[in-house]
Amino acid sequence: MRRRAIIFLAHINPLTTAHQTIITSFLKKDYGIYIFPVRFLKRGREINTRSFPFPYTIRKAMVESVFSHNNNVSILPDYTFFYPFIKYLPPLISPYSWILRNQILRNIKENEFVAYTGDRIESIALRLYKLHPSKSERLEVSASDVKEMLYRQAIKGTVNEGEAWHDKVPEKVVVLIKQNWKIIEKYAKSPDFTTRLMGMKFPKEGLF
Repeated sequence: MRRRAIIFLAHINPLTTAHQTIITSFLKKDYGIYIFPVRFLKRGREINTRSFPFPYTIRKAMVESVFSHNNNVSILPDYTFFYPFIKYLPPLISPYSWILRNQILRNIKENEFVAYTGDRIESIALRLYKLHPSKSERLEVSASDVKEMLYRQAIKGTVNEGEAWHDKVPEKVVVLIKQNWKIIEKYAKSPDFTTRLMGMKFPKEGLF
């Protein structure tokens, strides 16, 4: 059995070449990779917003399109916040935040694990939760930047034109995005119904 695992907590909305580079770098070290695309569920329904446009099933398909050939990669739904989301705050003090932490760890088989983050504040939180954050730098390509490129293209009314975002996501993810272009069109001109609390974004729907 592999001795060490990498826990990758992320929105993956969408999967970018930066995500691909990070995951591939750990695979070269023969780590087990556990990818947890975050979900927000209200009475069994996933809440999506302009910040979180792609549902879990599509995000999982994005990861699988790139890494399905690799048995060291697992994609799990356990990074899930259940309505009302406010119950997970404040972190560390709320017992639900510890329940979430245990949800994430329940399928980790390796003896040792490290949680990936490129964010300094997030690194502090992961350390307090004893998730052993790695010391990594955030790469240049962000999913937020890619989303804005997608929305600009949707507003222009083009889907097949070569745009700057094409080389910022893996080729197979380009295909998935085009297949689900109606999602981009839906949120392109939509207000962003999310709010930031204690350094983390939550959908406004389902918060209370």
